[in-house]
Amino acid sequence: MSAKTKQFTLQEDWTVVLLGFLIIGISLFIFLPSVPVFKWSGIGDLQTDVFESGNLQIILLQFIYFISIGAIGAFLIGKSIKNFLAVFPVVYLLTLISLLIAGNTFIKGINLEAVIFSLIIGLAIGNFFKLPEWFRTALSTEVFVKIGLVLLGTSIIFSDILKAGSYGLFQALVVVLSVWYFAFWLCKKLKVDEELTMMISSAVSICGVSAAIATSGAIKGDSKKLSYVISMVLVTAVPMMIFMPMIARYFNFPEEVTGAWLGGSIDTSGAVVASGSLVGETALKISTIVKFSQNVLLGLAAFAISVYWTYTNNTSAEAAASKPTLGIIWERFPKFVIGFIAASLVFSFLLTPEIRDNVKDSLKNLQGLWFALAFTSIGLETNFKDLFSNTSKKPLYAFLIAQLFNVILTLLIAFLLFSK
Repeated sequence: MSAKTKQFTLQEDWTVVLLGFLIIGISLFIFLPSVPVFKWSGIGDLQTDVFESGNLQIILLQFIYFISIGAIGAFLIGKSIKNFLAVFPVVYLLTLISLLIAGNTFIKGINLEAVIFSLIIGLAIGNFFKLPEWFRTALSTEVFVKIGLVLLGTSIIFSDILKAGSYGLFQALVVVLSVWYFAFWLCKKLKVDEELTMMISSAVSICGVSAAIATSGAIKGDSKKLSYVISMVLVTAVPMMIFMPMIARYFNFPEEVTGAWLGGSIDTSGAVVASGSLVGETALKISTIVKFSQNVLLGLAAFAISVYWTYTNNTSAEAAASKPTLGIIWERFPKFVIGFIAASLVFSFLLTPEIRDNVKDSLKNLQGLWFALAFTSIGLETNFKDLFSNTSKKPLYAFLIAQLFNVILTLLIAFLLFSK
């Protein structure tokens, strides 16, 4: 049984890398999917923009594209294609509803992302309706998440380090390492379980949602725990986005310092842009650059976490007798991380900026949709009580204390580096 599980995991991860690069190859050489419009303010916008025939055709084409890729994945990992084809349209429709809600200008204004609505809708249906077992087993949560992560690698461009300049990069390194270690130490002190410890540490220190998802994939984490961490990240980002610019204005912080503070401590890129815009153009520019620097570190962090986790959490007989060998580490190492880093290297060094600019919006849309589909699936297969009842308040306390440490440390470093 154990050997079969390992083989399945290995096969699934390599399948994900294959599918991720299939999507990248299609986007570069064959067909670049258009980005559908979901932005709206009122009923008139829904009629003229979202439900306009051309936009509906784009959404339908995107559905065909995704169900085709998903069916290939189901075949390669040995799942029932018939069940997948029956379940995926439901997941896709529910995800479209979440994208539609998130597309409202008011919702965008308070920076609530589509993934949180995907999770809520999935949880509501999964808990109020009894879904058949074949439906739940046909959900491809892990595949969706990991394809999204491979595509995320296309947006981690190493030249962004140069844009950040020495100060931005130095701040990113100090903040990520210090906050990650502090959060890790705090979680251990509060006796938070190891999976949540790793996810919380990465989410607080690096880049929120993406870091939590990447870490969960790297350690093969529980999707319910991932949902819990994502919920904390998204909920705390909103008040930070609103109140940190107000605090900076009240104390007359220089715009450069404020931008570095916002970019280094707010966990989601959307909230960073929104809060930087509230302060001014200089703050927006510096906050974005600092956040870019932290995002670039995500690939290195995912690799380091994967090595650490596979080395220290191996329960095989060989590991019990001695330290894990390189062979055992490779066997357990999540192969999608290789796809993530390979995609980043290809887009950083093998493609021209013009080609990258041409495909980045489409690939970002595809990446976001895979994540949204994954969170709809997580909601459908999760019992709402399990999401919070089996988790004590200690992870929440650890997250909030680590976030406070992050805010204070980043402000001090921002003053040291960016005040004139």
